[in-house]
Amino acid sequence: MANERTQGNGPLAGLRLVEMGTLLAGPFCGQLLGDFGAEVIKIEPPGQGDPMREWGREKAHGMSLWWPVVARNKKSVTLNLREAEGQAIARDLIAKADFLLENFRPGTLERWNLSYAELQKINPRLIMIRVSGFGQTGPYAKRAGFGAVGEAMGGLRYVCGDPSTPPSRMGISIGDSLAATFACVGALSALYYRERTGQGQVVDSAIYEAVLNMMESLVTEYDKTGYVRERTGAILPNVAPSNVYPTRDGGMILIAANQDTVFGRLAEAMGRPELSKDERYATHTARGARQKELDDLIADWTRTIDAGPLEELMEKFGIPSGKIYRTPEMLEDAHFRARDAIVKTMHPKFGELRMQNVAPKLSVTPGGIHSPAPDLGQHSEEIYRSLLGFDSGRIADLRARGII
Repeated sequence: MANERTQGNGPLAGLRLVEMGTLLAGPFCGQLLGDFGAEVIKIEPPGQGDPMREWGREKAHGMSLWWPVVARNKKSVTLNLREAEGQAIARDLIAKADFLLENFRPGTLERWNLSYAELQKINPRLIMIRVSGFGQTGPYAKRAGFGAVGEAMGGLRYVCGDPSTPPSRMGISIGDSLAATFACVGALSALYYRERTGQGQVVDSAIYEAVLNMMESLVTEYDKTGYVRERTGAILPNVAPSNVYPTRDGGMILIAANQDTVFGRLAEAMGRPELSKDERYATHTARGARQKELDDLIADWTRTIDAGPLEELMEKFGIPSGKIYRTPEMLEDAHFRARDAIVKTMHPKFGELRMQNVAPKLSVTPGGIHSPAPDLGQHSEEIYRSLLGFDSGRIADLRARGII
């Protein structure tokens, strides 16, 4: 079976993932595994496809520019999972897979006769990756659970934004992406266990729990002191100085000098070394107590220097800092270029496309972008012929009846 798997050459080469589900919470996990070499066979409804093919604010030639990113390194087959014949074909594909990835509402696969208990009978080594709003168990399990709801209930939305405004959202679908990333961690952990025992298992990644796990000491602070974190804009309370500061030429630079030794270097850079000895600012606790006062003092100084020279000064004194980047600045940055953080890829419809590269970087078996996002059903014939042995007549018949 391994010689049939011709995906990438990364560390997961030789592994096969069958991806079901739509949009982002599941498919981003598939993207991550595909980036590192797994063969990803994406099942989509005939004539319809993943709605992500249409999503994204900016479009070129009427086509989504989000789809080429989340569907890179994947193969698309069409299959009607609502029909018994389609379910039977899905089972045959899953029998030859290492992973099954889905992000339907819990209970959906069970209705389609694709429960883990049934699939494990035909593939005991199968690792089923399940991504959902609230997880597979509990009183909320069968609720509809988009990423935004998970961000709200996981605690992220409440602390995002300025204290003078209602809770804000991040500018990206962070809840979905976090759940997918945790799902990927779970899948690789389950893979390691399987390699030692031969036993597959279910990975249950809930959006609200993925968000919750990023919330640092939020729960513990309330548990022990009754403290509820509030929205604080660009700062973290009592962590100072660490903020976005204005520059003379109208720019912005983030300076993070909240450690005692680093603040000492910042005071030197400012030409005011006495500040690091001043009892009002000498310690982390003291600086935190006078956070706004200290931020105002630093901002008065940064306003006298242009952004470029200020960044150079911060580098000279070893102070963590960085400009607030948009995409244009990323594309111009020498460090981004040196590490190939953004790469050029070729797409049959768009031509040359730039997108973020695979991360993290592996020294011996790096991942890569080896194939563009597929057209709907582009690989149906290839997969059904090579894996399931369907001939042209059967493929034509299944197509005519809307099964594939």
